[in-house]
Parts: sequence; C-alpha cells; structure tokens
Amino acid sequence: MLHRTLIPQFKVYWKLWLAELPQVDWILFCAVIGLTAYGGLMIRSTELVEKAVDGWQHWLFGLFGLVIALLIARSRYDGLLRWHWLTYILTNLFLIAVIIMGVTANGAQSWLNIGSFNIQPSEFAKVGLIITLAALLHQKPASTLLSVFRVLLVTAVPWVLILLQPDLGTSLVFGAITLGMLYWADANPGWLIIMLSPLVSAILFNLLFPAWLVWAVIIGVIAWISLPLKILSTILVVAANTMVGQLGGVLWGFLKEYQKDRLTLFLHPEKNPLGGGYQLIQSRIAIGSGELWGRGLHQGTQTQLNFIPEQHTDFIFSAIGEEFGFVGGIAILIIFWLICLRLIIIANRAKENFGSLLAVGVLSMIAFQTIINISMTVGLAPITGIPLPFLSYGRSALLTNFIALGLVESVANYRPRKRLY
Repeated sequence: MLHRTLIPQFKVYWKLWLAELPQVDWILFCAVIGLTAYGGLMIRSTELVEKAVDGWQHWLFGLFGLVIALLIARSRYDGLLRWHWLTYILTNLFLIAVIIMGVTANGAQSWLNIGSFNIQPSEFAKVGLIITLAALLHQKPASTLLSVFRVLLVTAVPWVLILLQPDLGTSLVFGAITLGMLYWADANPGWLIIMLSPLVSAILFNLLFPAWLVWAVIIGVIAWISLPLKILSTILVVAANTMVGQLGGVLWGFLKEYQKDRLTLFLHPEKNPLGGGYQLIQSRIAIGSGELWGRGLHQGTQTQLNFIPEQHTDFIFSAIGEEFGFVGGIAILIIFWLICLRLIIIANRAKENFGSLLAVGVLSMIAFQTIINISMTVGLAPITGIPLPFLSYGRSALLTNFIALGLVESVANYRPRKRLY
C-alpha cells in the first residue's frame, strides 16, 4: 500500500520540478549526463578490481552535481550580479588559504583538507572568475582599453595565487576564460593577440630566433593598426616582446624540473623514455593499439596492466582510445562539439549580456580543457595536468563543471519565452 501512495506523490513533485524548468536545454543535460556515466565506466576499467572505488565515487559525485545543477537552473542567475564582488573575495580567500595550509600532492600545494575530503579551490575559482568577469563586462563592455585593463587586473590576483601553488594547468585555463569572455564582450581581436604575444615571444626567442624576428614584425603591424598613439604603441609592444624573449631563459630557471619536462618532452619523449617521456610514450602506444574499433572494455593491455600513470585522471582519453578505438575517440569529440554548440546557442539567446557572458565563460573553460587534454595524450601539447571535463576522475573538477552547467541552464531557463501560435 505504501508504494501506491509514494508513486503518485513522486509524480506530483516531478511535475512541479519540470514546471520550474520550462526552457532548460535538455540536450545539453543529456550530453553531460552521458559523458559522466561513461567516465565512471572508463575509470572503473582503469582500476584494479580490489580497489575499484574511484568509478563509483565518480558516479556518486556526478549524481550529486546533477542535483546541484538542477537547483541552480531553477534559480535566477541574474541575482549573482549583486554578489559578484563577494564571490571574487571568497575565491581569493580560499586560494590564499591553500597557500597557507594546503596539502601538497603531485608537486603542487593545491588542496585543502576538510574532514576526510581533499577539496581543490582552484577548480571552483574557475566559476568564481567567470561570474566576476561576466558582471564586470556586463557593466562595461571590452570596447575600450580601460575596460580591458580592468578585467586583466581583476584576473591577475587569483591567477598569481594559482601560479604560486604552483598550478600551471589551471592558470592556463584562467587565461583561456579571460580571452574568450573579452572577445565576446567586443574587445578588439588585435588587443587579444598582443596580450598573447609575450608568451609566443618567450618561446620563439629562445628556440627559433629567425621566427621570432618575423613574429616581432607581425606584432608591430598589429599594434600599429589596433592601438592608439601608433608610433609609441608599436615601439612599446615590440620592446616588451623583446624584453620578454630575453627574460624567457631567466624565467625558465624558476620552473621545477617536472614542469620543465612537461613543457619540452612532448616534442621528443624518446629522449627520456623511462622518466618524463614515459607517460606520453605509453599513452601513444595505448591509443595506437586501439586501432579502429578498440580492444574492448577491460581488454586494453596498457590500461589493464597500469602502464600509464594517472590514467584515470588526466590520461583517461588514452584508455578510451585503447578500449574503444578511433570510433570511440571520435564519438567523444562529437559529444563535446555538441556541448559547445549548445553553449553557443544559449549565449546567443540570453536575455542580456550577463547571461550571455556566463555561457561563453563556461564554453571557454570546457573547450580549452578538452582541446589541451586530448592534445597532450597524443603528443600535440605539453602535459599540463588539465583534466578532461566530466570524464576524468576528480571530485572538485566534476562538481565545478556541474555548477557551471547549472549556471548556463539557468541562463537558458530564464531567457525570453518563445511565442507560441
């Protein structure tokens, strides 16, 4: 008799929930749920049978994150406009707390020990930065240099705090989020290229000097076209790139050995096959052995024999490539493409700039992490410790992605209603 009472009540509550979510993007929800479920399956495949707990935790935290996303989707996202400075302050306080009392793992002091859980504040800081920049650019678009400098100054504080941990991967994600949101907020593309130019100069100046000379000319032309006070601006930009190029060798000395290996060995991992290049070599072998259709779930030799370190986190794509082959890898890329497409649609249909910028910030975060993570598993990018969204094991990263999903779904849910005829 009890089930006859509970089932009708559940149906009533479910209808009330749906009534509060009239315009959420269910395609986006389903794509994310599918990735999370598949991620748990692959994490379990990489584990030893007697220690197979991470896959279950991935599913459990995914379910918890889904509930949080639904709750956020039912709430009005524009209320965050009044609290964006509080969000920014709390983000920086948690990052400072990590530096003071954080737990060190894998060469970085990035975790806070709360009870029996290790929480990574730098992951949640991504959402905090997106909210803060969306509010700032909603108030003043990036069509002026003053507005761009204000955004860069606000971004610099948490970015420096993350570099001090040191967490190179997350700092790169911060840069991608900032550039993506500035571009969407009407910043001149030339300004964005000039902002990226010192990094390129530092690499080319020390590795390929003739190419740096060509790059310096290109940057000078861009500065002449896009900046005011053309002569002075061009001289300053070229001089800055020259100084950064020369300082590249000095700054290189501040990096730790494992960071240097991550930045260089992806080009020639065979130079240190038993050290820094080992992980990438094994990842390539795993993905290549999967061929077209893969070896099958729990059948990958590299995966099942644990040849690849951290394969359940940063290198989960290598397990997918080995056990499900080229077809499985392309399927994952298509799902991520669909997620990015839905985020762009939500950004275009938002009722105002704040919601649109929130969606673009989440898009920049997910797209950048996906591209870099998959690239590093096949040897096209340095190993930076960036997880694959919704697939890699990492409780803080997974919850962060679901919080971001909830914000975007709130933007979709509270956009202007479609007219029905």
